[in-house]
Amino acid sequence: MSGAEGDAAVMVEQAAREAGLDVVRDDTSVRISIGDAWLGPTVVLASHLDVVPPGEGWSRDPFDPVVEGDLLYGRGSGDAKASVSAMFWAIADLAAAGPLKGRAMAVFSYGEETRFATMPQAVELIGRIDAALIGEPTNLHAAVAQRGLMMVDLVAHGDQRHAGYASAGDFSNAITRLAREIVKLDGIVGERIHPVLGATTVTPTMLEGGVSRNVTPPTARAVLDIRSTPAWTHDELETALRERLDCDVVVTSKRLVPCETPQSSRLLDAVRRAAPTVETYGSPTCSDWCFLRHVDAVKLGPGTSRRSHTPDESVNISEVTAARSLYARIIEAYFA
Repeated sequence: MSGAEGDAAVMVEQAAREAGLDVVRDDTSVRISIGDAWLGPTVVLASHLDVVPPGEGWSRDPFDPVVEGDLLYGRGSGDAKASVSAMFWAIADLAAAGPLKGRAMAVFSYGEETRFATMPQAVELIGRIDAALIGEPTNLHAAVAQRGLMMVDLVAHGDQRHAGYASAGDFSNAITRLAREIVKLDGIVGERIHPVLGATTVTPTMLEGGVSRNVTPPTARAVLDIRSTPAWTHDELETALRERLDCDVVVTSKRLVPCETPQSSRLLDAVRRAAPTVETYGSPTCSDWCFLRHVDAVKLGPGTSRRSHTPDESVNISEVTAARSLYARIIEAYFA
């Protein structure tokens, strides 16, 4: 799980050494490198080694992998060990095939499922990156845009009084004030439509307020989950919410910004040459792409995103095998 990736990192490092690959393991990631950056561009295959806690509802041991037909069951099988495995073997296959006209790297980070993701530090250590494939479950479709995540608290203030005197009307109730603001949220920043991702969504997910059943609360709070698009910067969203709501807007996180593949993407061209029938779409989920948004990037990997984080998470083994070949072909097409 997140924070306990050590054994997985050691396993990847050992497998890389056994395959004769150049590998570095530190407190940011495991990084496997082939080729030479002096000879051309650097292409990164990026994914993560951590998984979310198992949760409840499993019919199998979440950490004892089981193969049933074409399905491999286990927590993290799709998100994102499938991408890690396919990327590892794609790098090994490319190393065996001969020299590259540049450098290819696999970077497997820690803590992606938490606020303590190590990918930013790993990216700094790599140096120049020209293109990146982000390994997440996409059913081998190419995500060319990804929503960001901004977290906001709405806080309304009122007067603490005995509820028996509510009819007096000389005080305000923080809960009813907050309720009026929550009603405004549907479509509140819906005027800017991204061509792939659509409108930014603002969703209240948690409510907090109250002192006692017979006391009006002095404060009430709602947590907002904002799934942003490149049509807005997070600073612009913050300003819009402050202007359009009559309560305190407290931003608790805005580092996970939305991403999109550049219009003239050399990487996307390579993806299409390697897989002519590939479908493109916009991804609603965040990933380490946020930390590689400054480079030409596409999110693509084996597995189904809707199985991520669920009981009995699974991945189709045939799709992992296909991803291994596809990653290698994309890198070959990019350098060609």
